[in-house]
This record gives sequence, structure tokens and C-alpha cells, in this order.
Amino acid sequence: MITLYDYWRSSAAYRLRIAFGLAGLDFNAISVDLLTGEHRGAENLARNPQGLVPSVSINDETLTQSLAIIEYLSDAGYHHFLPRAPLDKAHVRALSYAIAMEIHPVCNLSVAKFASENSDTITMKSWMQQFIPKGLTGLEGMLTKSGMYCFGDTVTMADLCLIPQLYNADRWEVDLTPFPKIRSIAENLYQLDAVNAAHPDHFQP
Repeated sequence: MITLYDYWRSSAAYRLRIAFGLAGLDFNAISVDLLTGEHRGAENLARNPQGLVPSVSINDETLTQSLAIIEYLSDAGYHHFLPRAPLDKAHVRALSYAIAMEIHPVCNLSVAKFASENSDTITMKSWMQQFIPKGLTGLEGMLTKSGMYCFGDTVTMADLCLIPQLYNADRWEVDLTPFPKIRSIAENLYQLDAVNAAHPDHFQP
């Protein structure tokens, strides 16, 4: 049994819901409410000393950090979200990191909330509309390999990172018109049942 400690709007948890769906892995989702501070409680800190979500209990082990978990699923043979060739793997990691390590941290709820609460001019929306497009511009330029998805015709870790970020972009009314490659990839990904099943609307508390 896989247990996912999840928050419905968490981009990192959203990545894992897609990954489990594509891998055909059943999981039990347990909500950790970020808005009420449940992630900072003793129970969640025992699972995840960073006080974050997601955490995953699998094979009597607790794992944290979504990209590490996705790579574990690949290494353990559940489903390959990374190419086998080292150079291809490096390209997919670069695309994934461009989202998960560049856009996501700046647009994390706690960061944006802190900025908006300590400024007379910054709002959550203006913050997101400043940094999400900036990150997507870089990503658009990195998408050089042709195919249906971020790297060819196989769904990779980069696609798992992209879809949640686009959910955030839509939430904050970011104009995606300047990103034709990203929009085309997203249209293809939205045709997959596992991607649609993982949508936050299906996991609201």
C-alpha cells in the first residue's frame, strides 16, 4: 500500500498523483492542510522534518521530495519517467529542475504570501504574474526536442512538473499565449486519463 500525504493544491503532490496514475499504482491520499498549518504539526514533522508535503510511505519507507520520489519509482522499476541514456536523462532533469527548482520555490505559497503581506504594492497575483511567465519563458526556450511531450513522445519527469505549474498559471490568470510549445505539450498531456484524474479538483478536502 502506498500512502501519499498530500495537499490538493500542492504542485509537488500533484506531480506524484500523476506519476502514480501513469505507473498504475494505487495509493491512499491523506490530506495535510497547509492553510491551517497542519504541515508544521508534530505528526507531519515526524514524516517530513522540513514540514512540507508531499511525503510518501511505500514499502515500509517514508520518502520526501517529489523529484526524488519520481526518480525512485524509475530506479525501482515501477515506471520509467527518465530516459535511460545519460545525455537524454540530463536534458529531462534540466527541464524538470527549471520548473521545480526555479519557478516553484519563488512561487511557493509561503514565499508569495510573505511578499504580499510585507508590501504595500505587491499582491499574490502580481507576484505570480511576475515570476511564472519569467520561468516559463526560459522553459519554452529549452524545449528543443520535437515530440508530443517535453522530451519526445514519452511522458517524463519534466511533464509531471509542467502540468501542476500550468495549473498555477491558470489560477493566477497568467497569459500563456507567448508559449506555443508549452501549450501544445499541455494539450497532449490533458488527453491522458492519469493527468486528468490527478487534477486538484478531484482532491479537494
